[in-house]
Amino acid sequence: MSDFPKGSVWLVGAGPGDPELLTRKAERLILTADIIFYDALVGPEVLALALQNLRLVPVGKRSGRHSKDQRTIDQMIVDAALAGQRVVRLKGGDPAIFGRATEELEACRTAGITVQICPGITAASGAAASLGASLTLRGMARKLTLITAHAKRGEALDLDWDALADAHATLAVYMGKAAAGTVSRQLIAAGRRPDTPVALVENATLPNERQFFTTLGLLPIASKTALGDGPALLLIGEAMRQRLASNRDALGADSTQLVSK
Repeated sequence: MSDFPKGSVWLVGAGPGDPELLTRKAERLILTADIIFYDALVGPEVLALALQNLRLVPVGKRSGRHSKDQRTIDQMIVDAALAGQRVVRLKGGDPAIFGRATEELEACRTAGITVQICPGITAASGAAASLGASLTLRGMARKLTLITAHAKRGEALDLDWDALADAHATLAVYMGKAAAGTVSRQLIAAGRRPDTPVALVENATLPNERQFFTTLGLLPIASKTALGDGPALLLIGEAMRQRLASNRDALGADSTQLVSK
């Protein structure tokens, strides 16, 4: 293939989990690769698309359970490419959004390896689609802000909470379940209303997806009681209110709703 010669690398977005949400290019690269280094958040149905004789190498990182450090992953990718293999680095969602793409791009370029990016559908888009909601809302939610709630162990979540509390923005918090209490407290302290709608989506786009609707004030309780142990995304803001209104007459300060697919 002219865009995937031996000894080259593609960072490929696997999307939020549903294999039908892969781009056509991502599927082609997966089927053409000699070796795939994949993250823990890549769904098994996506991996099943790979040829049976393909070498699949898990290098997954999940909160508190890192199987490989980033330098080791970088070196594995470089070594495979230098050995003449077509290398796919398969990442959940989009490689350029909280995917540590910069380190891997730089490692390949430093080694003189051709490396390219195939974008994927990010988790916020997948979750919104499952909810049947828009991430923006004319006159109400004019901005979309993506943040990750993952911090180094023992460190506080250091973010510009005043900026994130903008009432005219939808806030998408990746890996937000463990930090939901902090997110709630800090946003309310910065001026966001406690009755701001929140949607929690666990395992977005997968058959075991779970959706939970609550308010910013009740988010700390909801995050601990409503979901399982899968990765969850928080969508916070007025853009979620229309979706919630279709399930109830109004969203009160003590209202919650759980939906499992």
